[in-house]
Amino acid sequence: MRPAAQGARIFGALERNWGWLLALGILFIVLGMIGIGMAVALTVASLLVFGVLLAAGGVVQLIEAFKNTGWKSVLWHVLIAALYIVAGIIVFTNPVLASKVFTLMLAGAILFIGVFRVIVAFQHRGTSGWGWTLLAGLILIVLAVLIFQSWPVSALWLIDMFVALDLIVSGWSYVFLALAARRAGRQSGAA
Repeated sequence: MRPAAQGARIFGALERNWGWLLALGILFIVLGMIGIGMAVALTVASLLVFGVLLAAGGVVQLIEAFKNTGWKSVLWHVLIAALYIVAGIIVFTNPVLASKVFTLMLAGAILFIGVFRVIVAFQHRGTSGWGWTLLAGLILIVLAVLIFQSWPVSALWLIDMFVALDLIVSGWSYVFLALAARRAGRQSGAA
């Protein structure tokens, strides 16, 4: 298969409309950079949105529970919905407390993942690339320790960093994807 035909199969209409994806990528990069500069504000904003989503999900689940009378699990459905609603209200009304709790949970998850990666690395000791898995695990353990040591202050910037870095990485991936689609479009036009 020729490269031009392969590009058309992969990108489709994106070859002609790559500019929109490029603009989206640039927007994400700019928003991510702004987010890095507004650490506390982005953390609070993210948690406010998360709180609203939790509460809204709980309300929808509660409505669904009352629509399904006669179902054996209605009580559990109602209790889970109530937990979602209460958690959403708590997160929305006290985002700083929520960020502290989320940061501890995130640090704990990062620590466990790091430990598991180290264990996996030692199980694969002697195979090609096992050292990279070990290094990744050790980096995660150090990161978790740093988060724990700087807690509760880390709660004010950690969630922001993850959101901002996700925006930046996503933005760059969109930029590169748009440029690849543009190249594929030019190649298919030249073919």
